[in-house]
Amino acid sequence: MRELVYYVAVSLDGYIAGPEEQFDDFLVEGDHMAGINDEFADAIPTDIAAHLGIAQHGDRFGAVVMGANTHAVGLPAMPSPYRHLEQVVFTHRSLEPGENLTITDAEPVQVVRGLKQRPGADIWLCGGANLATQLRGEIDRLVLKRQPLLFGGGIPLFAPGDYAPLRWDHVRTRSFESGVNVTEYVRRR
Repeated sequence: MRELVYYVAVSLDGYIAGPEEQFDDFLVEGDHMAGINDEFADAIPTDIAAHLGIAQHGDRFGAVVMGANTHAVGLPAMPSPYRHLEQVVFTHRSLEPGENLTITDAEPVQVVRGLKQRPGADIWLCGGANLATQLRGEIDRLVLKRQPLLFGGGIPLFAPGDYAPLRWDHVRTRSFESGVNVTEYVRRR
């Protein structure tokens, strides 16, 4: 069965974006990029991967789910940023359609459970914190690109809430000279 993988960059203080919803302080150059791009090429926007000459085979991710704010990051330049994947944007807003893009106000847990039952590569949870919190019980794997950066506030990895703790088992950590650590966890069953 397909896994839901929350693959995301996060600051040392636990934020996926800063106080002004900025994420451009995350390191996109350095020795960590080759390893990340090799393993997670499917998580690069289609046009950017093509420009960089990075092949996307859909063997790591076959679908991506995200909230409207995460999707809006690329607008209007990239209305369908991950055309090589099946894209699902959860929102109650009216958004422009795009290639291989589904916009829905359906309940995220039910949609993800349906995606998990279909054949294909894993499902990437792109963001944001509110969607991650709604889907926390469906997340099978966390892949955190811990960045040597403090935001001091902003959008947390998960939205605050009153919910039961979930345990995770460490799979591996790769450390790079850039200071970035990629740590992978699998949910304890």
